[in-house]
Amino acid sequence: MKDSPFIYGTTVSIHSFTNREDESAKLRSNLLNGINTTIISPRRWGKSSLVEKVIHDINRKEKKTKTVIIDLFSIGSEEEFLETFAREVIKSSSSKWQEWMLSGREFFKKLIPTLSLGIEPQSDFSLSFDWKELKKNSDEVLNLPEIIAKKRGIKFIICLDEFQNLSSFSNYIAFEKKLRACWQRQKSVTYCLYGSKRHMMTDIFNNPSKPFYRFGDIILLKKIEQKKWVTFITKSFIKAGKQIDEKTALLIPLMMKNHSWYVQQLSHYTWNLTHRKATLTTVGNALNELINANSPLYQKETESISTTQLNLLKAVAKGETQFTSNTVMQKHQLGTPNNVIKNKTVLINNDIIHEINNKFEFVDPAFELWFKKQYFNQSYSI
Repeated sequence: MKDSPFIYGTTVSIHSFTNREDESAKLRSNLLNGINTTIISPRRWGKSSLVEKVIHDINRKEKKTKTVIIDLFSIGSEEEFLETFAREVIKSSSSKWQEWMLSGREFFKKLIPTLSLGIEPQSDFSLSFDWKELKKNSDEVLNLPEIIAKKRGIKFIICLDEFQNLSSFSNYIAFEKKLRACWQRQKSVTYCLYGSKRHMMTDIFNNPSKPFYRFGDIILLKKIEQKKWVTFITKSFIKAGKQIDEKTALLIPLMMKNHSWYVQQLSHYTWNLTHRKATLTTVGNALNELINANSPLYQKETESISTTQLNLLKAVAKGETQFTSNTVMQKHQLGTPNNVIKNKTVLINNDIIHEINNKFEFVDPAFELWFKKQYFNQSYSI
């Protein structure tokens, strides 16, 4: 049996990447022309996959441009960030470990890095600094890509995923100012910054009082259109030796509201349950499987919020819009207008709901289906 052509739970492969032609072209043009770029969208809409696809294309064609992708999700301190930043910049500057070791000593004036190679010298390379000295001379690390680029006649593109996580560092406000001060002066380095906490990313880059305001171009990632999903799904089935007609394929993005992660997941479950040709029953069974697989997460989500926040979610699920009206507040037991405003902010900041065309909706379409079934016994069968 062929492997499933649908990928979720990680960044999609180049072959599974679909229908981001306009965004890919814009991001590639920005990065190659020195325009710092921020990508903002809800979780699991494909930001990381988009960046990886564009960087893959750049790596194939632009030999004088070196690229770095760093996931900041597990980085918990300024020291760890600076050491990781320096190591990845040095590693990307050359494919030869001898040059890594040389760069580690050649491009620092005040800092003295500790460098070591592991069992696999082509990939296993570590770098560390004395923390007190690093804190005093962090500019040397932040300016490292610019220094290497000028020395070697190359350019750098540095992509930082989960950028908003830096805000958890102690003394982040001062560090944020230092990042902007160093990076905005660099001529041979372009930055791509993105993350999964949309409200935090928006505040960092759209708030005039913040250092990164107007740092560069902002791409607000949109959902992929239904018709493009249908084309992708039907062609992927054929390539993998199975069939699904367009009418049946349309149900997948329709049920999942074009949410990239869930369209891929539901497509995978449907493909996996299909012997030769997918039917409406196949998609229905796949949807049940998807909801059941995610139910523990959704249960935990509802248990982690307050009663009035849960009631506000129920009001959203019922299509209410005037949350602070006396009728709606009493009907759904939402508390006071201040409670409503506070709870709405919490749910938005946690990416549970968002506002679309002056109406609040669930960000997660599968969670919405589970929620309506759980609290209103509303069937999600196809």
